Amino acid sequence: MTSTADSNPRIYVACLAAYNNGYLHGVWINADQDADTIRDEITAMLARSPIKGAEEYAIHDHEGFEGVAIEEYAGIERVVRIGAFIAEHGALGAGLLEEFTGDIDQAEAALRDCYHGQFTSLADYMEELTAETVTIPDALRYYIDWQAMARDAEMGGDFFTVETAHDEVHVFSHR
Repeated sequence: MTSTADSNPRIYVACLAAYNNGYLHGVWINADQDADTIRDEITAMLARSPIKGAEEYAIHDHEGFEGVAIEEYAGIERVVRIGAFIAEHGALGAGLLEEFTGDIDQAEAALRDCYHGQFTSLADYMEELTAETVTIPDALRYYIDWQAMARDAEMGGDFFTVETAHDEVHVFSHR
């Protein structure tokens, strides 16, 4: 079950001048909005700092990113892209970011160009793909090992999967 906090990507941005002087001063900001709006909220937070002339900030916490790590000094543009991707695609987006080690460009490209759909398993996808492309005689249908076929396709680098729930597997081909 996803809580409200988990469904809206947001970051906690802290004033470093305040932090370095023993004050906790910061603000939670929704990350699924444009970068200029986030920068405006950061500027407003810094203007309210207990330390005059505060200019530097860091991301000290985040939530709603489905387990994707947000670095302390991540660029706002990157945070916005990841926040929007997670807000739109949820656990699937997070799984793709994990698959591509945080590379948002690769994750977006895979979803756009390599996605084959949601299945209960890769074996189910292999069975459907085979049935669409080859006529299998009924006498042989029960002798095909779909699990082995799926394992070989995955180990051979033809496909990868992102599991988002029990019996919810998203299938992608490698480029």
